[in-house]
Amino acid sequence: METKQKIAIRAAKEIKNGDIVNLGIGIPTLVADYLPTDGEIFLHTENGLLGVGPTPAENEVDPEIINAGKLPVTAKVGASYFSSSESFGMIRGGHVDIAILGALQIAQNGDIANWAIPGKDILGVGGAMDLVAGAKKVIITTQHCAKNGDAKILRSCEYPITAKGVASLLITEHAVFSFIDGKMVLEELDEEMSLEKLKDITPAEYLISSTLTSYKIN
Repeated sequence: METKQKIAIRAAKEIKNGDIVNLGIGIPTLVADYLPTDGEIFLHTENGLLGVGPTPAENEVDPEIINAGKLPVTAKVGASYFSSSESFGMIRGGHVDIAILGALQIAQNGDIANWAIPGKDILGVGGAMDLVAGAKKVIITTQHCAKNGDAKILRSCEYPITAKGVASLLITEHAVFSFIDGKMVLEELDEEMSLEKLKDITPAEYLISSTLTSYKIN
């Protein structure tokens, strides 16, 4: 299984019936394909759609139905369309239950950096700052290390910060961490990963939950 799919599958388990959920660009977008079909989950996108469905097949793509990342999506029966200003009103008004976002770096106190790498072109922060401030729960989905092997889970972020202390949960291919009272707590560990190896690739300081469990996603 692809690493990104594995992370998306685990993130989908955090979504409950009735939740309104905003999915960010990258790994979060994949979550839509792994949601249960027997309940009512409402996917929201900043450009004005509530009721996003799974990724369309190639022959089903409608160029007029896209998400905020300009990727083609489907609209479920009963979906609603509205302006971007109304969409951000929903976010800022606290009507989004869960925001799932990617991150370039995340700090042990829940700070998130996900919009700019110093020295590289900056495309803009998009709706990230609004989402992390307005959503009731913020889930970060990211590969544990950068493509070049650099650590992404740090004592403090080195990149420009999107928001401070807002992360509720962090999901990588190796582990799941929660953030409680400004502290990072290891909740789940992939069964193929040891505590020693995890520490080697995670400069951040974290506690180990007394109910630590192992998991494997097939």
